[in-house]
Amino acid sequence: MRIVLFWLHLVLGMAAGVVIFIMSLTGVLLMYEKQTVAWMDLRGLPAVSTGSRLPVETLLDGARKAEGKLPSAVMVYADETKPVQVTMGREVRYVDPVSGQTLGVAHAGVRTFFRVVTEWHRYLSASGPDRAAGKSVTGAANLAFLFIVLSGLYLWLPKVWTAASVRAITWFRGGLSGKARDFNWHNVIGVWCFVPLALVVLGATVISYPWASNLVYTLTSSPLPTPAPAPPKMAATKAEAYEFAGLNDRWQTAASRMSDWRTITLRLPAADQQPVTFVVDGGYAGQPQKRLTLTMDRLSGQTLNSESFDDLTLGRRLRTWLRFVHTGEYYGLVGQTIAGIASAGALVLVYTGIALAWRRFFAWRGRTARKAATVKV
Repeated sequence: MRIVLFWLHLVLGMAAGVVIFIMSLTGVLLMYEKQTVAWMDLRGLPAVSTGSRLPVETLLDGARKAEGKLPSAVMVYADETKPVQVTMGREVRYVDPVSGQTLGVAHAGVRTFFRVVTEWHRYLSASGPDRAAGKSVTGAANLAFLFIVLSGLYLWLPKVWTAASVRAITWFRGGLSGKARDFNWHNVIGVWCFVPLALVVLGATVISYPWASNLVYTLTSSPLPTPAPAPPKMAATKAEAYEFAGLNDRWQTAASRMSDWRTITLRLPAADQQPVTFVVDGGYAGQPQKRLTLTMDRLSGQTLNSESFDDLTLGRRLRTWLRFVHTGEYYGLVGQTIAGIASAGALVLVYTGIALAWRRFFAWRGRTARKAATVKV
């Protein structure tokens, strides 16, 4: 069994190594994506004014008049020193919550950078009709990597447990070079990164394959999620005729549902008579356990749907956890850091694994050549 696992481990590593290396490298670059984007967006903006905040209806109406088009979403921070974020199509603008004046726009360069990195991470930069093929390749590489990580734990474990054998696979040894150094690095990094790397890759596998996602629900005896019924179709309201009346009351209702909210995001429907959706977040964007989503009737204020992490079935909670443990965001900045370090460890694992396989191949060729020479003599 050990021999079979070893050769599967080696062959899959060689076959998927380049793709795994690309996904790991881009994973490291994406480690602090949200924090970097927020910092780049806000760092050059003027300080917000002091005083009472304008109602959300006034902010939205001011943004509409200033830009000549309808906002699609608005996000307000509980931190009164931060501006309001107004989204208009693909453009994000920052507005002073007190004066209503536009302070600046989102940093296009950093967003483009992370979009390109994400496309490499998910699709190997494929676009258009080739994107499906790129996703298939990264999905297969994720599945292969999951087997490599899990089989690696078995292969790394010493046959005989002694203090020396355990130390050899859990601590770096100095003065090594070549094969001995690569073997030591491969074992030590593999052991220390096993748990976070296994979770990161398992999350990626569930994201990549519907059957893997459905398996989560099957194993937890949970029903597959069904899409929420679409609201009745209504003709889009023209920007200049769009009514914001009533949103202030709906906003206050959403804010009252979570006392320690960090941000509240309002998504505006295309027709002003359709229900409105609020996302009340007590953490960061990647922490679904601290998020509440409310859908309310625009006119009556009736809550049509309220969904928190605790309201989900066990299957959906586990599936959602796997999605955000893949990036580490579920556990905040610490989780992101651990996931990023595990991805960096994967880079070394790919390098040392290929180097060890390369040396094994040339050693085999050398033995074969010597054996052939001996036979001839």
